Amino acid sequence: MHRCLPIRYLIFISCILVSACNAAITTSTLIATDEPASTSTHTLAPTGTPTPTPTATSTITVTLTRTSTPTQSRTPTITRTPTITRTPTITRTPTISPTPTFTFPTITTLMQANCRYGPGKAYLYAWGMYPGDTGTVWGRNASGTWLWIHPDNIKYQCWIAASVVEIHGDIFTLRVAPVRLPHSTLYGPPQGIGAMRDGDSVTVSWQPVNMTEDDNRGYMLEANVCQNGNLIWMAVATMDSFYTFTDETTCSQASNGLLYTVEKHGYTDPVPIPWP
Repeated sequence: MHRCLPIRYLIFISCILVSACNAAITTSTLIATDEPASTSTHTLAPTGTPTPTPTATSTITVTLTRTSTPTQSRTPTITRTPTITRTPTITRTPTISPTPTFTFPTITTLMQANCRYGPGKAYLYAWGMYPGDTGTVWGRNASGTWLWIHPDNIKYQCWIAASVVEIHGDIFTLRVAPVRLPHSTLYGPPQGIGAMRDGDSVTVSWQPVNMTEDDNRGYMLEANVCQNGNLIWMAVATMDSFYTFTDETTCSQASNGLLYTVEKHGYTDPVPIPWP
């Protein structure tokens, strides 16, 4: 009887141990269930022992919301905006007023007079002017004593003395006109020209030019001579082959002159005078 007690005692202890193991297994299963649903759980192979229903445990469910990633749009190409150029302000052009037309002075002849090819009596006759004849003044000499005019009754110009006409207008608004002599090659210019001074007198001489009596108009000298301390221009005509000028030596500028052969149609080329 006493011998059987230890055996029963061992069986009892074994049952307690088995129960303890089952309790441990059950506890382990409950702990595994506490993990969130999203975590993978190792499931034990089913056993014959019914699994106790776990106490309601709040399960944390992690819901992954898929955020739509916006489709990448193509970045538009940047178009360079052209620089705006400012349009210049239009300035009104002032209206151009017509320039007044220059009015040339005119003349009315007071007496019969000769209109000549140059500003002096030494020049050839060009046209005859009579009282009442009119014309337009185109120029003058330096002193205004001779006028270069275009008579209304001819197609060319000539020189007339201001003393024989009535002037309408201001002749000093006009330029000093050059002398335009009619040119002739029928005869040659003078040869053998010389000049000698005797105090304030200078005598110019030359060899005569043979011309027909009808053509012969002699010779003409244009000279700048010193008188009263001033250089004075003059033109003289002569039928001789010499001429004497009054020419002082007190001027700062040198005296000088030209010599022409003259025939009724015009003048030869001039020859310089070797002034002493």
